[in-house]
Amino acid sequence: METKYFGLRKWFSIFSVLIVTMMNSQTTFRITDIPSDNTKGLRIFMASNINDWKPNDERFEFKKNAEGFYSLTIPAQTGKIEYKITQGNWDIAETDENGNSIQNRVLENSDKSQIVELKISDWSAPKEKKHTTTSNVKILSENFTIPQLNTTRKIWIYLPPDYETSKTKYPVIYMHDGQNLFDEFTSFSGEWSVDETMDEIYKAMGKSAIVIGIDNGGDKRLSEYSPWNNVKYKTSGEGDLYVDFLAKTLKPYIDKTYRTEKQASKTLIMGSSMGGLISLYASAKYPTVFGKAGIFSPAFWFVSENLKKYLNINKNNLKNSKFYFVAGKNEDETMAPEIENVNELLLKKSVPAKNIIVKIDEDGTHSESYWKRELKASLIWLLE
Repeated sequence: METKYFGLRKWFSIFSVLIVTMMNSQTTFRITDIPSDNTKGLRIFMASNINDWKPNDERFEFKKNAEGFYSLTIPAQTGKIEYKITQGNWDIAETDENGNSIQNRVLENSDKSQIVELKISDWSAPKEKKHTTTSNVKILSENFTIPQLNTTRKIWIYLPPDYETSKTKYPVIYMHDGQNLFDEFTSFSGEWSVDETMDEIYKAMGKSAIVIGIDNGGDKRLSEYSPWNNVKYKTSGEGDLYVDFLAKTLKPYIDKTYRTEKQASKTLIMGSSMGGLISLYASAKYPTVFGKAGIFSPAFWFVSENLKKYLNINKNNLKNSKFYFVAGKNEDETMAPEIENVNELLLKKSVPAKNIIVKIDEDGTHSESYWKRELKASLIWLLE
């Protein structure tokens, strides 16, 4: 008995050491070379797949040490980290020596203690932003009330080119991150050019729709676009309330105020990254409201297990719903597998295979420019 007890105690000790080692593991990023003659007041951040590519996340800000190096230490992660270095916004991010944008940096083994030395070749020059909205884009409200979240939000609206001259009723597309949809001036990393794309579709095919853009809540974005808490990122799951707002407050207002086709088959919901996550959730929770979903580079990893459980227990009838997934192989390595997992769950929920498109591009990146490129094809299919 004593020998057996000793053996168990030995293995317990080894296991404990492993756990403590993993908990104490951390990665330090240190910038050893930086192209700046004057670093006074300079703030440097890491934007990555572990903070939803936020360019000014104070949790990921480099600090200048006594030796003059900028460094950032984070706990060990699971899976690879893809990242870029910024000065707090995407207008000023690291480039190559010729000022060209670079591929994401990648740290494969992020689960062990290590020091990663970085050299910044150059910074992108801030561009003078201009307003780029077309004439049929308006601000519906600067402070539209969201009673479910006890806050307000800016709402944009795109009206079809023939809206004022016809009596037609139109499908409606609800899109998240309104700042990035129509106007370069308000975007943080380029716009989707939704208005120009819709105009192109109208001219080529005669199809059109009303588009509603809802601004994100800035620092509240992660919480509002996720239905579940994430302890690691200290976010509260307010996505359920946000989706209730879309279905029970905003959509009824739009249907009452504008000439819309109210049925689910004519109501789309679209977004990227966290916006892709909440679009899937909205379409699964309210399939009789949002019958079609455009899901670009979804951040399913943020609440992966919760999402799978929800789709498994969801009793809603999804057999008439349509889903269009877009992602790139240059994004997080879990992106495509997570989409495939969701695809399989949707098929098990009796969603016909013909109602699901999964498009994984070799050159796709986690960026507005990629989503802009893929927007037209997704809209043509979803508006069928």
